[in-house]
Amino acid sequence: MPVQKLPFSVYSDQGDHFIPAGWMGDYGDISLNDSFKTNPAQGAKCIQIKYSAKATQGQKWCGIFWQEPANNWGTVKGVGFNLTGAKKLKFSARGEKGGEVVEFKAGGISSGDYPDSFKADGPATTLTQDWKEYEVDLSGQDLTHVIGGFCFAMNKDHNPDGAIFYLDNIRYE
Repeated sequence: MPVQKLPFSVYSDQGDHFIPAGWMGDYGDISLNDSFKTNPAQGAKCIQIKYSAKATQGQKWCGIFWQEPANNWGTVKGVGFNLTGAKKLKFSARGEKGGEVVEFKAGGISSGDYPDSFKADGPATTLTQDWKEYEVDLSGQDLTHVIGGFCFAMNKDHNPDGAIFYLDNIRYE
């Protein structure tokens, strides 16, 4: 797999890699609008995520993996990206009200015969109403096979009334 040129976009106005297809946990509690046009961090659009916290599937948590290709849980041979040289996964995020608690991750799809070559977990993050740039450190990671480009997870314990938050300009640098 050839090494990709950095920065490498997961989500931006200029074009995307990875697809937000890996819905997990209480997936029925999530809605995603990847063309939300009100107050993006940069450009003309951003991603809006709504989480109802109804525990529709009884899990009391939810998340979405941006995958390559869609619905790839490590079962598709010969796909993914080589992002060797990337030191950080950067993105902008904000909450609708402030106080929304979300975890952000990269890699970590470990099932199947062709899993991610790395896993990088960021800490639980409490969002504010203002856009802020966040990053997940990729130092020392083996980025030769990336199929899970980005992930968020949140739970009912930290967001008992649900949450709305926004993402923009997700990229590897």
